[in-house]
Amino acid sequence: MSDLHLDLDRSAGRLAVQLAARLREAVRSGRLPPATRLPATRALSRDLDVSRGVVVAAYEQLTAEGLLASRSGDGTRVARLPASAGPAVPRSRRAEPSAEYDLRPGTPDLSAFPRTQWAAALKQALDGMEHADFAYPDPAGVPALREELAGYLGRVRAAVATPDQVVVTGGVAHGLSSVVRLAGVSLALEDPLSERQMSLLEATGVPLLRVPVDEEGMDVDALARSGAKAVLLTPAHQFPTGVVLSSRRRASLVAWAEATGGLLLEDDYDAEFRYDRDPVGCLQGLAPDRTVLLGSVSKALAPGLRLGWLVAPPALAVRVARHRADTDLGSPAVEQHALARFLASGGYDRQLRRMRRVYRARRDALVAALAEHLPEAGIHGISAGLHLYLRLPRPVRGLAEAAAERGVLVHTSGRDGLVVGYAGLNEQRLAEAVARLAEAVRRLPGS
Repeated sequence: MSDLHLDLDRSAGRLAVQLAARLREAVRSGRLPPATRLPATRALSRDLDVSRGVVVAAYEQLTAEGLLASRSGDGTRVARLPASAGPAVPRSRRAEPSAEYDLRPGTPDLSAFPRTQWAAALKQALDGMEHADFAYPDPAGVPALREELAGYLGRVRAAVATPDQVVVTGGVAHGLSSVVRLAGVSLALEDPLSERQMSLLEATGVPLLRVPVDEEGMDVDALARSGAKAVLLTPAHQFPTGVVLSSRRRASLVAWAEATGGLLLEDDYDAEFRYDRDPVGCLQGLAPDRTVLLGSVSKALAPGLRLGWLVAPPALAVRVARHRADTDLGSPAVEQHALARFLASGGYDRQLRRMRRVYRARRDALVAALAEHLPEAGIHGISAGLHLYLRLPRPVRGLAEAAAERGVLVHTSGRDGLVVGYAGLNEQRLAEAVARLAEAVRRLPGS
C-alpha cells in the first residue's frame, strides 16, 4: 500500500481522520479504481503500524460516504460510482473562440478600464460607509447611487428621473429580464436585432414579435399591426444597423404607447459614444409615464462590473424593487457606493471623454482601411458606438469561417450584413485585420 501514499503524520494525531482522507483522495483520483479490494483491517493496521480501530473507523467513514462497500465474505472494496460527465456548462459559458484579431461587437476596450481611479473610488466608498451600509442593501439600490444616477441621466440623457424611479440592476440584461417578466405581455423586438438577447427574452416566456427596422428606426405602423403590448428599442444607435430613431418615429411611438397603454422599453445602447454631434436625448424624456429607460456601465467602464440601472414609472419601479427583494436581495453595496463616488467626482465623465477620442480615432481608421481594402462594402448608420454595420454586394454565408481561418473573428447579420466591432484593436491592428478580412471576402462564392 505504499504506492498509495497512505503516509500518516503521527504527531498531528487523529489518525483515523488522516487515513480516511488519504483513502478518499486515492479513490477520487482513480489511484484506487472501482471494485479494488482493500486489505483486511488487521492487515492494513499491521502495515501502517496503527491500531486496528483506526482502520475500522476510516473504513466505516468511507463506507458511510458511499466510497467503499463492504459485504460479508467479500471484504471491503472501492464502490462502483456512477460515471460523471462533469459539471454541465451553460451555453453562455462555453469557451469563446480566439484569434489574432477579434472584430466581433459588444465589448469595449477592457485594457482601458480606469483601474487607479476605480480603486480610489472604492477606497473612498469604504472609508465613508457606515457600519449599517454593510447590511443587506435596499433592493432598489443604495440611495447615494440612485440620487447620482437620477442627476446624471437628467443632465446627460435628458431623462425625467427622480431617485425613487431608479432601480440599480446587474446590467441591462438583468433589468430587461425583470421588467419583461413583471409586465408579462407580448413584446415587439427590432428586426434585425442582437441575437445575444434572444435566449434571455425567450426565457421570460412572453410572446416575442419581430418588427422591421428601416433607415428611420422601427416601423411604427408595423408595430401597431403586430398587436404587441410592449416594445424593446435601441433608439440612440440601433444594433446592428446603426440608425438613430427619427423624430417622426419617436412621436409616433409615444402616440402608440398613449393610445394602446403600451410600454416602451428603451435600451440606451451606445448613447455615450456619438462622434459627429451631441447624442440625441433619450425617448424616456418624451414619455416618462410609459417608458422604462435601461442603461449600464458595461460599455463606458467594463461589463464585468455588472452594474446597471433602470428608470421606470413610479409604480413599476416599486414592483421591480419588490421583485429584487424576492429574488436576489439587491446588488453589491460597496460597488454601488464606489460608482456613486465615481459619478460625483466627475471621474465617469472624464473616462467617457477619453474613450470617445480613442474610439473615434479607431472608427476613422477602420473606415479608411475599408475604403482601401474593401471598397465595395457599404457603411450604414451614424458615426457612433463601438461597431460598424456593413452591407456586402454578395451573401456572407461562410464568411465568418473564412475570416477565422485567417485569424479574424467577425459577426455576420442576415443575408449580406457584417457587424464589425473596433473597440478592442488599435488603428494599426484594425488596418491589418481589415486586409485579412478582405482576403476572406474575395474567397466567397460569387466574388
